[in-house]
Amino acid sequence: MKGIMIGCVVLAFIAAVFYLLLAAGIITVPTLESKEWQRTLIYVAAGCYMLGGLLILAKKRWLWIVGLLMNTLVMAFFFIMYRNIPAVMLSLPGLGTKIPQIILEVGLIYLIATYKREK
Repeated sequence: MKGIMIGCVVLAFIAAVFYLLLAAGIITVPTLESKEWQRTLIYVAAGCYMLGGLLILAKKRWLWIVGLLMNTLVMAFFFIMYRNIPAVMLSLPGLGTKIPQIILEVGLIYLIATYKREK
């Protein structure tokens, strides 16, 4: 279980790093023009993934459930907004954030499903 938790933390940090690189303009999406409020939102997303990744280590099932729901919402918004724009979906930032997030989902589901309270 500890290995899965560490893996989930690493995945959350990988997603956060891609968000930071995107917000800083180091990696870009060719078909999108970034506005200042969007960059701010991306920095907030990166911070949330860093904090959420660390909260995985708290071994609280309810935190894992909240993280699972929030991560699902982030991915749902992304796929709804860009479903008709494959250049965004298949860009480095798109794949660099969504692949770790999808694997993170699987890890959180596993942690939630196999969690046993310590006495």
